[in-house]
Amino acid sequence: IDVLYQDNDIIVLNKQPGMVVHPAPGHYSGTLVNALLYHCPELEGIGGEIRPGIVHRLDKDTSGVMVVAKNSVAHHDLALQFKLRHIKKKYLALVYGRMQSESGTVSLPIGRHPVDRKKMSIHSRKSRMAETTWRVRKRFSRATLVELGLKTGRTHQIRVHCAAIKHPVVGDSVYGGRKVEKNTTNDLLRSVPRQMLHAWQLEFTHPTKQKTLCFEAPIPPDMTDILDKL
Repeated sequence: IDVLYQDNDIIVLNKQPGMVVHPAPGHYSGTLVNALLYHCPELEGIGGEIRPGIVHRLDKDTSGVMVVAKNSVAHHDLALQFKLRHIKKKYLALVYGRMQSESGTVSLPIGRHPVDRKKMSIHSRKSRMAETTWRVRKRFSRATLVELGLKTGRTHQIRVHCAAIKHPVVGDSVYGGRKVEKNTTNDLLRSVPRQMLHAWQLEFTHPTKQKTLCFEAPIPPDMTDILDKL
């Protein structure tokens, strides 16, 4: 694991793309939790056996900054900060097409897909309000690099919202990215093996020192390579 910061209460790390956060059917080993328990055996039992110290998660193919609690006090405090939406999260995503505006907000409810229960959807029968802000960082001929902020923290929120405004995340095989690829002549974009989504910055209050901390995870090599070539 790539540790960005560590003290007696927390570990801040840069999750690599392709790594599952916690064990699940089909992924019982090689997860972030497995690596954390090897790195910090004392995490066992904090917040539950399956997700020791985990207060938030990133999708398997999403890279970037995460904070993990090292004790019960930190776990409770961080979980409350997430629940109260006091934690600020910024993401970078490469999306298909040229965004016409410089910035905007997507306010669309998200819930389980009415047919495919593994997916989320804005057309769910039982949904919760979700809000994502975005602004353009750089435009390319067939894609746009955008910076995104989460006002809420729904499952797959950025990927669902980007697809809903017809700019799915490049490489997203679940929410429409692959459909766009079939219609593009850009071989570079068609070759992307995963969704180009990166948890770039995370700002929160330290659970015991009560200081505001902000961490930034460098963009992973596969994403910088695509951006450089574009």
